[in-house]
Amino acid sequence: MQLATAGDGEVRRSIDTLRTLFGPAFARDFDVTLWDGTHIPAREGARFTLAINTPFALRAAFLPPIDLNPGRAYVEKWIDIQGDAEAAVDSLMNAIGNVSKVKAPLLLGRLLRAPKPPAYAEQAPAAKLQGARHSKQRDAAAIGFHYDQPIEFYRSFLDSQLVYSCAYYDDGIETLEGAQLAKIDYILKKIGLKPGEDLLDIGCGWGALALRAAQRFGARVLGITLSRQQYAEGLRRISNAGLADRARIELLDYRDLGKRVFDKIVSVGMVEHVGRERLAMYFDTAYRALRTGGLFLNHGIAHVGASGYRVTGFMARYVFPDGDLLPIAEMTRAAERAGFEVRDIENLREHYARTLRAWTANLEANWEAAIAATDERTVRIWRLYMAGSAQGFARGRMAIFQSLLAKPTNGNAAVPPTRRNLYA
Repeated sequence: MQLATAGDGEVRRSIDTLRTLFGPAFARDFDVTLWDGTHIPAREGARFTLAINTPFALRAAFLPPIDLNPGRAYVEKWIDIQGDAEAAVDSLMNAIGNVSKVKAPLLLGRLLRAPKPPAYAEQAPAAKLQGARHSKQRDAAAIGFHYDQPIEFYRSFLDSQLVYSCAYYDDGIETLEGAQLAKIDYILKKIGLKPGEDLLDIGCGWGALALRAAQRFGARVLGITLSRQQYAEGLRRISNAGLADRARIELLDYRDLGKRVFDKIVSVGMVEHVGRERLAMYFDTAYRALRTGGLFLNHGIAHVGASGYRVTGFMARYVFPDGDLLPIAEMTRAAERAGFEVRDIENLREHYARTLRAWTANLEANWEAAIAATDERTVRIWRLYMAGSAQGFARGRMAIFQSLLAKPTNGNAAVPPTRRNLYA
């Protein structure tokens, strides 16, 4: 360790603050560096380096609101993470969660004695939504904020088909590319998609599932999205594949489907945007749009807890505005109230942790290309968001469920008697 000199009062204060925050975990498996060159090595081998880049950094990061300020401090480079970002998020969340009532006043006092940060002018791209929560207009704005980055930005971390949802690492599959294709096939097998059937894909992304359903399964597919970038790219890919007679994409809210009906429906990574206020409407709409005897697969993130998690703070401002992660029990009740019979529920949370780690690694490997497509603040936001999400799935705070829902006819739910077909 480079020792602070007698004049380095702010350096000593920052070190004392970190010791108070982390307790026995301070510098156990991470290095610490400070703006003056002070370096404190990890005692047990470093998984990451926590860099404190300015005397006001800790005050800016760890005073309330605590769901916003640590992330904003990282985005602005007041603090930095070099190395394993997921491990850093895990360490910081553990530290914050372990601040006791006895330790809290000491930590607060040290933070308040640090220099005040300068007046903050928002420079990172932040969501500024207007109107009633989960109105059609506001939902379109929220979706646009999250998904309408330049497509080259998404190419910097997704697979070649731009599948932006949990992959499925089936036996023997090691690559992100293979796992995303396996996920799509797994979903289409679960609904028993057959040639000539009409499939609705709610929240179709850039069209990967629609293309696969038309090409390999011979279905007629309608994908709907509120993202203009996804809509344009999906149309381009369908045209290039020569599948315009079997697949199409519309810029459409699920609430505006009208009286159209389908043999099968899938919704992959869309229910997180619906909101608890509209959950009943969402399942009612899917039920009306499904032919009797059909199947609906709902694939979405759930919060592990009694009341769910309405996204706030850093995530709401910079990443996922109006996101609402509900418990699986609440989603299941809403589906049953709409008339669905629940036939299968599968939790793939370990697969999502692995998917997010692959995305984070890709983003870090393609850092300069991602910045060229957007800007550095956006790339830092997404690195933290994906690493933090990986930590949430790995620790079990979040889960990802595939729920297979049937609309039976005379008691026939049109599902095989076993699940063997899924693994053939």
